[in-house]
Amino acid sequence: MGEWKEYRLGDLIETNALSINKNYPYTSILYLDTGSITCNKIESYQCFDINNAPSRAKRIVSDEDIIYSLVRPNQLHYGFIKSPQKNLVVSTGFVTITCKKELLYPKFLYYYLTQNFITEYLHTIAEASTSAYPSLKPSDIESLEIEIPSLSEQKRIASILGSLDDKIDLLHRENETLEAMAETLFRKWFIEDAKDEWEEGTLDDILSIKGGTTPSTKEPKYWNGKIAWTSPRDVTSLNGIYLFDTDRKITEDGLKQISSGLLPAGTLLMSSRAPVGALAYAEIPLAINQGYIAIIDNKGYSKEFIYLWLKLNMDLVRSYSNGSTFMEISKSAFKALNIQIPPQKNVEDFSKIIKPLFNKIKLNEQQIINLGRIKNKILPKLMSNELKI
Repeated sequence: MGEWKEYRLGDLIETNALSINKNYPYTSILYLDTGSITCNKIESYQCFDINNAPSRAKRIVSDEDIIYSLVRPNQLHYGFIKSPQKNLVVSTGFVTITCKKELLYPKFLYYYLTQNFITEYLHTIAEASTSAYPSLKPSDIESLEIEIPSLSEQKRIASILGSLDDKIDLLHRENETLEAMAETLFRKWFIEDAKDEWEEGTLDDILSIKGGTTPSTKEPKYWNGKIAWTSPRDVTSLNGIYLFDTDRKITEDGLKQISSGLLPAGTLLMSSRAPVGALAYAEIPLAINQGYIAIIDNKGYSKEFIYLWLKLNMDLVRSYSNGSTFMEISKSAFKALNIQIPPQKNVEDFSKIIKPLFNKIKLNEQQIINLGRIKNKILPKLMSNELKI
């Protein structure tokens, strides 16, 4: 197996190796900001003419570099750069980490730095900084002590963890394809093939809604029970469309404070503020706070039909929101939104076709959760030599 040796991380890496200077050869850049990547998942890039780029667009990245946000490490804005475009530039809010590859395998270090206890430790350091907000210095990462095995064993460990990540990524991409198929079918059935004689109505004609509240947080008897209670944060942090658990739980006494009570599994949730329009299916009975509109499909129109209508008409939904502190759509404004209502028979026939797609998405999301749990369990054991290969 080979002996594991301890190093100061700074002896195995170089930080911020390359930055834009006057000799930079490209006139335009592809830019990645700290808020646009989380747990190696990139949401978007921005394109800029080099003369109009943000002042923070300075860090040049190389193949197999690690980027790690220096601000609020607990927000997990980090990633592993593989085969970047030549004009890719990242924010100076990242530290770029280049491994000395004769000693340290980059993907091994990526998994080491993304362990929960490492991000929590670095966030503790960041909170103790004198900056206006929790922030690190590259030297804080360089000062970490790391034990590593031989290079070949580092590669084997990274391969095990990488295979789990690859499977998770494959399932996410399959779900994106399945949802895109569902949206295409919806457009065909209910937009392209819509009939002039279909009735004009409102959402109130095809669904029922409920609102929620937050039991007083000053009353301990309402909290830390066994009843799932959700705020929109549970939905906005999802990497999917099914909610299988909630961050907080309430007691029976807490539930009594919520007029809508316990909503059944299968309820479609839409955040009504901060932000407007995040959607998820509740897969457990739960109670909701005031930041939701809970949608019940009890008028003959399936939740899949409603979900897809909302997704494709979310700009319309958001256009009816207002507010001075944050944008919010009221329940009355939501119910009054106009919709061309197809016959129930059409929706029933459509739902028979579409439900298997959503069932597969749900099964994939459950598998993603299980694979994530396996990875989180074995990651620290592999990195500490507790679990032998």
